Amino acid sequence: TDFGRLNFKFRYPKITDVSRCCQNILLYFDESSQWPAVYKRPDKDCYQKESVLRPENNQVINLTTRYTWSGCMVEGEGNEEMLNCVGGRSFRSVRERWWYIALSKCGGDGLQLEYEMTLTNGQSFWTQHFSADEFGILETDITFLVIFATVFTLSCYFAYNLKGRQLLHTTYKMFMTAAGVEVLSLLFFCIYWGLYARDGVGNGSLKILGKLLFSVSFLIFLLMLILLGKGFTVTRARISHSGSVKLSIYMTIYTITYIILFIYEAEFFDPGEVLYAYDSPAGYGLMGLQLLAYVWFSYAVLVSLKHHPEKQPFYIPFFTAYTLWFFAVPVMALIANFGISRWAREKIVNGIQLGIHLYAHVVFLPIRTFPTTCGRHRSESFSPVLKAWGQKASLIMLMGIAPSWETLSQTSQSSSLSTQ
Repeated sequence: TDFGRLNFKFRYPKITDVSRCCQNILLYFDESSQWPAVYKRPDKDCYQKESVLRPENNQVINLTTRYTWSGCMVEGEGNEEMLNCVGGRSFRSVRERWWYIALSKCGGDGLQLEYEMTLTNGQSFWTQHFSADEFGILETDITFLVIFATVFTLSCYFAYNLKGRQLLHTTYKMFMTAAGVEVLSLLFFCIYWGLYARDGVGNGSLKILGKLLFSVSFLIFLLMLILLGKGFTVTRARISHSGSVKLSIYMTIYTITYIILFIYEAEFFDPGEVLYAYDSPAGYGLMGLQLLAYVWFSYAVLVSLKHHPEKQPFYIPFFTAYTLWFFAVPVMALIANFGISRWAREKIVNGIQLGIHLYAHVVFLPIRTFPTTCGRHRSESFSPVLKAWGQKASLIMLMGIAPSWETLSQTSQSSSLSTQ
């Protein structure tokens, strides 16, 4: 922003030998001729890396008493003299950009110093400790937390009604679980960013926990979609043994890939290169698994429609809506990797990713909550009432009449009484 500010404190032993002096703060920005031209370039020596900086931009702060802007003062006496430098620098540019701070001591015997640096963007609670690519993330997460909490509350209300009608099935419970875990994920993210806004540090464990819960919610929702595509709770009551084994293997591979991505991000991502989670081998692996899941999902839906064409009123809108969802994630990742500037990527991707998740949950509510508006896909839900009625319920279905659940329940009770 126009209010970017670096405040620093440096303290190191004073050296009288000119050949071993002095230490500098180097301020690189993100142009190709600046930081990318010197970072991880072993072919360049210290002086060559300093030479790309522009003196007219005040990009070198010499930490000596000769340089007024460094704020250096000599403390102590004799051999214990120390240079204590306290100062700052403001940043102004025509657009948001990354600044990289390095320390140098060319021709000396290495760096020996104590330091403290604070970088801020203005004085507002919402921007002060945030980088430009993080502006708005806290507000976005709070907004989506409220929305997802509303969705979860509605799902619980509908679940109560469905349970009274004996229509609360496993897939709907999975949907509720995914929504609930999503709420927890956003709650931890909001707490993390709130703490970060206060002190510029935050609690890294909260962010990791938020990411883990976000991934768990995604995996539960993905599994639910594949199960519905295979007809579970729509055309059949259980999945075959071979189908269960395949699903278990696939979800295990997906989970392991996610874990590898977390480890890769924590251990191998270099802050000096500003990488994105999907800009890695594990990230591309996740995109591949997402596309594989879509192929499986499509095949499962086609097979279900082939054997149960009367389910078209449910499966056609279901398949259409979630085809968009399946492609949204890899397309978003590719756009983030190659189409969004790094200084804007994190906040844009965060909003898009949450929007994709919200779309998936909001679309699901009318499809699976209101059976009377989505065809008669609930008619073969394998509830205890239909099991008790068996052939009689099947006969009514063959005649093209949707049986009333209330009538069946009452008749079932009467039948039980007469049997006793």
